[in-house]
Amino acid sequence: MMGGMVLNNIKVLVVDDSALMRRIISDMINSQSNMEVVATARNGEDLFKKLEKVQPDVITLDVEMPVMNGLEALRELKRKNINIPVVVISSVTSTAASITIECLEAGAFDFISKPSGQISLDIDKIKDDLISKIQLAYCETGNCSGKKNDKSNKRSKERIGTVSKRKLEAVVIGASTGGPRALYTVLTALPAELGVPIFVVQHMPAGFTKAFADRLNSNTDLNVLEATQGQAIKKNNIYIAPGGYHMEIDKNKKIELNKDPSIWGVRPAVDKLFVSASEVYGPSLLSIVLTGMGRDGAEGSVEVKKNGGITISEHESTCTIYGMPKAAYETGMIDEVLPLNEIPIEIVRLLKN
Repeated sequence: MMGGMVLNNIKVLVVDDSALMRRIISDMINSQSNMEVVATARNGEDLFKKLEKVQPDVITLDVEMPVMNGLEALRELKRKNINIPVVVISSVTSTAASITIECLEAGAFDFISKPSGQISLDIDKIKDDLISKIQLAYCETGNCSGKKNDKSNKRSKERIGTVSKRKLEAVVIGASTGGPRALYTVLTALPAELGVPIFVVQHMPAGFTKAFADRLNSNTDLNVLEATQGQAIKKNNIYIAPGGYHMEIDKNKKIELNKDPSIWGVRPAVDKLFVSASEVYGPSLLSIVLTGMGRDGAEGSVEVKKNGGITISEHESTCTIYGMPKAAYETGMIDEVLPLNEIPIEIVRLLKN
């Protein structure tokens, strides 16, 4: 059981070019009473042969493979209209990180990183992460009882309070599972002359945030960069918190990175960014909580609102996981609930004030 959801037996197909990795990943999955590996494949081409014989609920997909790599396999799944959720498994090389970000854009549910290298003895570290993400991917397809799959009957927009006009000086955004695609949607829709800086915390391990920032930078009109310690803050820049570091704004309006303890099991944490930014920008701050599991960003949204800022959370209908936006909404401190495609429009509208 997971958060009140009843899980059936989840059938998984494991794809990896390393026989050892296929064995290790399969053992992790088969050790769960509610999961089983129904087949393994050594590359993307082999995956499609196996899909002729078995019908998995979830696929785990290695990134770097000969013949047909993870990204090519994902694109082929899409082309063939095979809608099986995919959890990507990536090593932390710059090439793999870059391909992993493209995999998320191409429709992968989420990814986990292999610890230190291709074949590693400390691979057990990823077990909890792997199991959790397979369960979430499975439930996202509406297979778990207790998971509400019909989100269409709710109003997709809600203005809870009255948002008074004021000059905004900064935007903070937090996201987790499903965040890379959501952030891509929001940030690529913004104009070049936005007139304010944007600070982003996306829950992502070290080694991937640089690739994520680079990918966004090549697709947006704004300047996107992975934040660095002591960096001066400039308008029309988007600062992505680096994996493994909390990102805060200091009173001199510079980036402060630190290794303070994790909050909600994550570092960077959305709450750290939101709270520090609300102390610096006060009523001139706009905060946005996007898709993700857990409740990071809820307490930060409360602080933004207490300091006079404007708060937005993503509507359930467009969330991959309606966890973080729900927790923020339930604080009673959210001004507006909006579907993803309307968030960039609202950012621009509020900045015009």
